[in-house]
Amino acid sequence: MADEARSRKLLPRRRLRRWILRVGTSALIWTVVMQLTSIAGVWQTRLPNSWPAASCFDRRGRLVNNATADASNLSVLGEDGALRGAHSTPPVLLPRRVYRSNGYLQVSCNGGLNQMRAAICDMVTVARYLNLTLVIPELDKTSFWADPSDFGDIFNVNYFINSLRDEVKIVKRLPQKFSKKIPFSMPPVSWSSEKYYLKQILPLVRKHKVLHFNKTDARLANNGLPNKLQKLRCRINYEAIRFTPQIEALGNKLISVLQRSGFFVVLHLRYEMDMLSFSGCTHGCSEGEIEELTRMRYAFPWWKEKEIDSEMRRLEGLCPLTPEEITLVLKALGFRRDTLIYIASGEIYGGERRLAMLRAAYPKIVRKEMLLSPDELRPFQNHSTQMAALDYLVSVSSDVFIPSYDGNMAKLVEGHRRYTGFRKTILLDRRELVKVLDLLHDGKLSWDEFSIAVKEVHKNRMGQPTRRKVLPGRPKEEDYFYANPQECLGPPRNTRTESRYSDI
Repeated sequence: MADEARSRKLLPRRRLRRWILRVGTSALIWTVVMQLTSIAGVWQTRLPNSWPAASCFDRRGRLVNNATADASNLSVLGEDGALRGAHSTPPVLLPRRVYRSNGYLQVSCNGGLNQMRAAICDMVTVARYLNLTLVIPELDKTSFWADPSDFGDIFNVNYFINSLRDEVKIVKRLPQKFSKKIPFSMPPVSWSSEKYYLKQILPLVRKHKVLHFNKTDARLANNGLPNKLQKLRCRINYEAIRFTPQIEALGNKLISVLQRSGFFVVLHLRYEMDMLSFSGCTHGCSEGEIEELTRMRYAFPWWKEKEIDSEMRRLEGLCPLTPEEITLVLKALGFRRDTLIYIASGEIYGGERRLAMLRAAYPKIVRKEMLLSPDELRPFQNHSTQMAALDYLVSVSSDVFIPSYDGNMAKLVEGHRRYTGFRKTILLDRRELVKVLDLLHDGKLSWDEFSIAVKEVHKNRMGQPTRRKVLPGRPKEEDYFYANPQECLGPPRNTRTESRYSDI
């Protein structure tokens, strides 16, 4: 009887232990399944190597997404050619790269939006190469544009940090223990190789713990870098850098409106006051305008060149084409009168008076101010970099992109369009164009002769695959990496531009 009573007392305990064992086993199995699922998602998006994959395109020439499990979430262009905005579904978080940091790198970017964008890519690459911790870059607020925007006002900060966490640690601010420390500040040498940073910069970081680069434009060489660094520059530029959801949403609205009208061209008309003043290009300007542009050039001490021969510079192909000149070029290339043209630029110097000839030839000219309401644009007013970001999004997505000058935006858009399938980009040869334009003006060429000459000059300047021009010892004159990141490009894809304009 005693044994039966003891057995009855032990039975609930055994059942309890058995229940606990089952619950624990189920929890363990569930955890393992979730971990395997997470790992499988990461393996779908990234190779086991921590460097970017060897090819940026798959076998069909489509953009390969290296940062999330869902390729559509990070594809730069959708099937309709529009840049995608942020999706509601967050990407699979990449495993963090674990490394011993050699110190902190602070950077102050200088210039406009696209000059700063390229600098950000370079500085992340430098931080990765030297095993540093990068502090979110500071943006230029003192240049001609005087834009007060911070990094987070233009770019998606959290996405930027998380999409690169398997390469480099990026923090929003220095740790508290360094908050009162004055960092060692310097400008790195322009167009430097990775060896310069390894041999001269790394010892400085180890010594001072915090290093500040007060200038970052063109501080990394175009050529001669290891492929893994070049591919990382691409990954940062085309995958990790996203504009804020507000900018991307409005940019995508612009693209949608334009695409509903069918085929459209983006003309980056760099005929703005700052560009003309800085370059000294005054062709077609009145005496009063020439005086105004000259005064402005002298007012900015960091614009070092003051005395400029405008006509000589124009003949060398160093001036943006005027609105009148670009009108003749578009007509010579065969663009029809009903072509929808989006002008990506700031305020055109001379206003509507200088646009009169272009508008008469192409009545369907639009700008973002014409396609969006004042309420939609109000948050971006007085923020030139944010307005430029809208133009950047539209430019990358257009059927044809035509820059009138090869400035930073033109170069970065050209490279982005190459990366997304060699989309049609007409790279104007200004040196040759001004010759035939002057001959036409002087009556030494007929219109048909002029048109044939313009088409002949540009038949191989449509954004086709090509090799970067390398000029050892002359980096300013060689082709820019971000205009043609050839190490990251795959085979060209078909675009929607064929047969929409004649003879090209």
